[in-house]
Amino acid sequence: MIGLVILGILLLAGAYKVLRGVYFLRKARRLEAEVAVLEARTASITARTAARTDEEKARRAAEVVALGFVPEADLDTENALPLTPERTTALKAVRSGDWEAGAAYVEAAGRDWEERWQRVRALADAAADDDAWLAAWQTARPGDATAAVVHADTAVRVAWNVRGSQAGSRTTQEQFRLFHDLLVEARELAHLAQRLADPADPVPYMVEQPVAQGLGYPHDQYRELWGEITRRAPKVLTAHTSALQYWCAKWRGSHELALEFARASAAAGAPGELLSLLPLVAYIEQEVKESELRPETFYKEPEVLAAVDAALLDLAAADPGDPRALRLRHVLAWLLFWQDRDAEAVEQFRHIDGCIGGMPWYYWPRSRYVHARDWAVRVTLLEG
Repeated sequence: MIGLVILGILLLAGAYKVLRGVYFLRKARRLEAEVAVLEARTASITARTAARTDEEKARRAAEVVALGFVPEADLDTENALPLTPERTTALKAVRSGDWEAGAAYVEAAGRDWEERWQRVRALADAAADDDAWLAAWQTARPGDATAAVVHADTAVRVAWNVRGSQAGSRTTQEQFRLFHDLLVEARELAHLAQRLADPADPVPYMVEQPVAQGLGYPHDQYRELWGEITRRAPKVLTAHTSALQYWCAKWRGSHELALEFARASAAAGAPGELLSLLPLVAYIEQEVKESELRPETFYKEPEVLAAVDAALLDLAAADPGDPRALRLRHVLAWLLFWQDRDAEAVEQFRHIDGCIGGMPWYYWPRSRYVHARDWAVRVTLLEG
């Protein structure tokens, strides 16, 4: 009898455990179901919030576009200013094999050395992709000075394309080796172009500037090259901005050397010559290089404010049709944005909007430009 009682107790205990297990299993399943419902609700809320955020962003972006600004997707990130019809026609011609059109395009610049440089660079960029037309030009006109400088600059472009735009830590040793070898060849071609050129022409020496930067000319050697340029044309803006890159900390100098060079260049410029661009570029290069600097405070320092004011005066004295003015406007738009001078920034954005392939925008995704532009526009025109 006792044994039966014990057996019954054990059976009841076992049944209890089974029932208890079933209870907790069902409870766990209910909890899982409740969690799934909560997760689904959270995902739905998150999706609706994201959708509302996207709708708000789209609405705000549309407001800016309605005021005449270019939609983000349509911004040209390759060019700093619109291509002229003459350049478009010349590039189309050489790509179809008509090198004579390219030669005429460069020669039409005459002794406007800034314009001649820009035209040489445009043809060199095209030849870096396909140089069959350039080879035909050199065959047809052996020793042609214009063909020689385009050839030299093409070699420079090819070398820098091989290196790429990544920081040194992200560039392979093979890239560096090939980059160095190609620059050595480009230097020889630049020296040939210098021998063939009009003695007054600084462009073949300007072609050597990125060679010097890449090969790491010692400071005295670079100063010799700079002397060759400035003896021929002391105020070519691109020559100055290229030299500033050499003197920057990220290449062969330091911030102090870069700013010293930039200030000397600006001081040598007459109103309207736009050399006031140089100190502004030096400040941007410093801010990009030195991660501890905060743009919202750095660009409001008295010396930067003064440099911006000087540049605005310089710009006001310049020919409104001077394409160099757009280069200055790009930089001014960025700095005025950080200085909370939104109305002045909007004025610059109206001039530059559409083509953002130049300084400083090439350092960042296009969204950085859009944020600065749209902020200034909203503060000035939509909320003010």
